[in-house]
Amino acid sequence: MERIVEQGLLYDFYGELLTEHQRYIYEAVVLNDLSLSEMAQEQGISRQGVHDLIKRCDKILAEYEEKLHLVEKFNKIKACVRQIETAAGTLTDSNQTEQIKRLANEILMEL
Repeated sequence: MERIVEQGLLYDFYGELLTEHQRYIYEAVVLNDLSLSEMAQEQGISRQGVHDLIKRCDKILAEYEEKLHLVEKFNKIKACVRQIETAAGTLTDSNQTEQIKRLANEILMEL
């Protein structure tokens, strides 16, 4: 996974477990692409302090994933649904094909 995508997924699943301060800075820097210097100036802390906080948050989020495996399960389910969609395309009954594709899409939307 690309690093930014991975950070985004980890944050989506576990971000609420960070403190409000950590979430605010993490979102601004990682998700909204604010520079470390801009965030440091806004928060009245050093650039290194922002960098350390981001690294600490990355570590915390990764540790949650190591224990809970929610992102891994999400990706497996998503891959299985894609396989279902592909298999549905090989069916000869178009009614069944459309119904299976619709159900697969509903599952993806719920994820």
